[in-house]
Amino acid sequence: MKALLSALFAVMIAVTFAGSTYAAEEKKMDAPAAAPAAPAATPAAGGEMKKEEKKAEKKVKKAKKAKEEKKEEKK
Repeated sequence: MKALLSALFAVMIAVTFAGSTYAAEEKKMDAPAAAPAAPAATPAAGGEMKKEEKKAEKKVKKAKKAKEEKKEEKK
């Protein structure tokens, strides 16, 4: 039982890491190529991270919704 729980925990951490890495790459792809790298204003404690998390959640929801629509269309 302990082995099963530890394996599930490891999988959840791996999925979380992969998701955050994918979101970071998506953000880089969305940025315009010719934009200069200017330092951003320092946000309040954790404000920037919360915005990024919300954007990532929205993208995931959109992807799930699109998958569901495709499944319904196939039926």
